[in-house]
Amino acid sequence: MFLTSAGVCTDSRKVFRGCIFFALKGSNFNGNEYAAAALEQGAAYAVVDENVGRRSSCVKVDSALQTLQQLATYHRRYLGLPIVAITGTNGKTTTKELLAAVLARKLRVAATQGNLNNHIGVPLTLLGMGKDTQLGVVEMGASHPGEIACLCSIAQPNAGLITNVGKAHLEGFGSLEGVKKAKGELYAYLAQQQGQVFCLSDSADLKDMLQAHGVQHTIAYGVRENNVHVDAGSGSNPFLSLHMPGGDTWHTKLVGAYNVPNVLAAVAVGRYFGVDEEDIRKAVEAYEPQNHRSQLLKTARNTIIVDTYNANPASMTAAVSNFAQLSAGNKLLILGDMLELGKDAQSEHARILRLLQQEKLANVYLVGECFSSLAKETCLSFADSTALCEYLKSNQIEHRLILLKGSHGVQLEKALEYL
Repeated sequence: MFLTSAGVCTDSRKVFRGCIFFALKGSNFNGNEYAAAALEQGAAYAVVDENVGRRSSCVKVDSALQTLQQLATYHRRYLGLPIVAITGTNGKTTTKELLAAVLARKLRVAATQGNLNNHIGVPLTLLGMGKDTQLGVVEMGASHPGEIACLCSIAQPNAGLITNVGKAHLEGFGSLEGVKKAKGELYAYLAQQQGQVFCLSDSADLKDMLQAHGVQHTIAYGVRENNVHVDAGSGSNPFLSLHMPGGDTWHTKLVGAYNVPNVLAAVAVGRYFGVDEEDIRKAVEAYEPQNHRSQLLKTARNTIIVDTYNANPASMTAAVSNFAQLSAGNKLLILGDMLELGKDAQSEHARILRLLQQEKLANVYLVGECFSSLAKETCLSFADSTALCEYLKSNQIEHRLILLKGSHGVQLEKALEYL
């Protein structure tokens, strides 16, 4: 049924002719209620888990979600192609996109679109692969223990990497140790399957996790491992450059030294799958980040490093530290709250404020409930992004190098039109 269909769909607003509609449920919706409409809009079948009336094109199952996941696993086995899995606290999407760009120089690659990296997105990624696909790159996200193990059971990767581990989603993981245990589920799966692991050797945490899970097949990458020298750029040219062994310099369109491991991961995976070194270089140098992930924007008035897709203590520390190193005389930081930190929220935001003092970064706007409650008189603070925008409307900012960094829920990107 699936192979003869036009594909799968889980959103009744995006039904296309000949697709299979899966009636998924969420906290605010029930796909079963839209099954009839999906069929009327052209869906070939609707997979439901409630009684929706007698319709020959409805397939009743115990769980539409589990059926979607089982179909994805079956399809993955049917294709029999190598799957590279990526998880980690920070840099998953950038690393995934760099890997896909590098591998596409040699192979027909299918990769996770956007950040469809959960229990629904991973199956959709797998079901989007066709007979002509030669390799899959699958991003895996998690906010609770057991989720990476579940995604591994669905995607059944042959290889993978953890970008890093840090404090994020602490409401679900509880602590850094909880994060390490949850992300380590990828190592545990690959160790059991005798899969290939790529490991950032600069990270003591990741090396300890490798040993704890008994991973046998490893390829190390890292600044020291690859003998790479890093140039983080300047205010006029904040793009990252890597001085490689042999004298070559790779000029990227990435901002921030924290992106170096992401690049080196793509290099390591590309070499493993036989991509020519010059093609790896071309792919890395051509890649441009999107979706407000360490993205450089030049407006009529300012130069802005936009990093508003996500924020946690590790990524905030890296972004602030990198910004402090850039040589520019007129810098401004606009920082938004880091969400989902649970009981550690106050202490982690206070730690970032201490970092600002240590780095002697005085021109700072703080946005959000947590940062505002801790802000000192030396910083301007705003309850939310709306209040920030109101201020910027009447207080024009010009000729600045600006770091815009915060959790997606703070919506700092609203300020871009006033910068």
